[in-house]
Amino acid sequence: MARVFVTGSADGLGKMAAELLIERKHKVVLHARSAARAEEIRKVVHGADDIVVGDFCSIAETKSVTDQINRLGAFDAVIHNAGIGYRESKLVKTKDGLPQLFAVNTLAPYILTALISMPKRLVYLSSGMHYGAGSHLDDMLWEKRRWNGSQAYAETKFQDVLLAFAVARLFPAVKSNSLEPGWVPTKMAGAGGFGLAVLALILAASVRRATAVNDPS
Repeated sequence: MARVFVTGSADGLGKMAAELLIERKHKVVLHARSAARAEEIRKVVHGADDIVVGDFCSIAETKSVTDQINRLGAFDAVIHNAGIGYRESKLVKTKDGLPQLFAVNTLAPYILTALISMPKRLVYLSSGMHYGAGSHLDDMLWEKRRWNGSQAYAETKFQDVLLAFAVARLFPAVKSNSLEPGWVPTKMAGAGGFGLAVLALILAASVRRATAVNDPS
């Protein structure tokens, strides 16, 4: 039995992965961006250990999520699933002055990774679109370039891959992976693609493999 934290678990792939993990008797902590969303999750996802609340558009609220998680104790795995999609037609900035896409897709996983007690397994949800992204380290916040939502999204997903690899290099004992989910029918991707259940099963299996060696149950 593993203890797992899933970000962005109010709907879509995160919600289904959480449900499958709960079904397999794992202890799962959910995440919602607001108290209202947390109440909605409680009505549809049964058996979760707890729900933490925080909007990843805010650095302060993201740090609050890390505090909430650390108060709950150690985790076997963290699935960084929360994200904003590629259909942002205009540059939206947060209260911290950052592009919303960057704040949620790149900075939030970084803050969570840095401040949450290190688990045995980290899974970062990326995208096939990252193959078309450049690093653009001189303009990660889109201050010099004309806004392009799909390109900005691709860059954040590439940054998630880099984060996963950096963690794997710096913390050899931690199984850190970036997962490309493919095209799945979520609010982010639209109605096309293959079923959510397939990807949720992959996530659940990833967590099971990561914890099986150290967990006799």
